[in-house]
Amino acid sequence: MLKREKVRIIAIDGPASSGKSTTARLVAGRLGYLYLDTGAMYRAITLKALRAGVDLDDEKALEKLARDSTLRMNFENEQPMVFLNGEEVTSQIRSPEVSDSVSKVSAYPGVRGAMVALQREFASDIVGSASGGKEGGIVAEGRDIGTVVFPGAEVKIFLTCDLKERTKRRYLELESQGISRSPDEIRENLSKRDEIDSNRENSPLLEAEEAVVVDTTNLTIQEQVEEVLRCLNSDLEVT
Repeated sequence: MLKREKVRIIAIDGPASSGKSTTARLVAGRLGYLYLDTGAMYRAITLKALRAGVDLDDEKALEKLARDSTLRMNFENEQPMVFLNGEEVTSQIRSPEVSDSVSKVSAYPGVRGAMVALQREFASDIVGSASGGKEGGIVAEGRDIGTVVFPGAEVKIFLTCDLKERTKRRYLELESQGISRSPDEIRENLSKRDEIDSNRENSPLLEAEEAVVVDTTNLTIQEQVEEVLRCLNSDLEVT
């Protein structure tokens, strides 16, 4: 049985548009934990590279760019805010241009190394050392959270979802932002990202052996949240 004092890190992994970000944010809110959107960090680095005109085939340049960047994540009205070198870029990192390139940028070992170190630093500030330390916990989501970033996470969830449903979700998300993309374009982009994320040599998208797999294809966001919470012991005092 998981006890409240031992559950410090909840890892939620899965492919793009499977519901990770919203589910993780809402679960964190229910538990009073910090929500860590690791994908937003890679998106911020991708945005910086695109703005600077860095060749996305130049791994060394991208690694240097990542290591020279300052990232900060805050909450405002329960919404995550992303800051890149002091600039708030929350909406800019969700652009189609960033989405088209983020899997390529995040596949480079040097970029991932820089971001993983920062993710662990964020977590350390919240949960303290392995011997005890500070109170608090995090819900982290991404593609290698349970396997690479936090292999010792007490709870690991892997979300799956049919490509057709993920295409629909992404289409509606872009539409709500006033961005026009055809379903075919979106499906192709998601398929490409799946291939890159699953087949990269460094930190591929994989289910952790002990992860609970949740298929979100026919679930509402609230049902996804409840399903994740059911994986936790009632001692977590969910409200």
